[in-house]
Amino acid sequence: MFERFTQRAREVVAGAQREAEGLGHRYVGTEHILLAILNLDGGIAHDVLIETGVGAERVRQAIKREIQTDADALESIGIDLNAVKAKLEEAFGPGAMDEPPPRQTGWFRRRRTGGRFTPRSKMVLELSLREALALKHNYIGTEHILLGLIREGKGLAAKILADQGVDFKRLRDKTIEAAKKE
Repeated sequence: MFERFTQRAREVVAGAQREAEGLGHRYVGTEHILLAILNLDGGIAHDVLIETGVGAERVRQAIKREIQTDADALESIGIDLNAVKAKLEEAFGPGAMDEPPPRQTGWFRRRRTGGRFTPRSKMVLELSLREALALKHNYIGTEHILLGLIREGKGLAAKILADQGVDFKRLRDKTIEAAKKE
């Protein structure tokens, strides 16, 4: 599937990994994909999102708020994440919660990335292929990834877009219209 990705679409995937790492997240979620699209220098998905009023800094702040809200919710029921981590490291040693090192098989060694893609973010990438096929495109561009984000509709990226008042049908229509002009 990745052989069909345009250079910009590949930049989105790599950028999502960098965004996750930069935010200190050990996973790559839909929100990181959205941020990566917004950090591109142009492209259909980037331009449509900017025209809609969605910007990278607003999305980044929303992600931080959402993550903090989760920690606050746990704290409100008496769970202190820092205390849990400290106890685990006390019992199992420093770095007990760190990602395990990559497995090695024969001559092949998996490259460590900024994190693993969540099932939802994997679904977005799979849906981007379906969107490209539906539009009869033989490539997957940023517009298809954005359409995949919209179609998935349940990840943190979708929540952030909805919280910012984005109309998904309108965003989808604008994205398809822009893709057809290319």
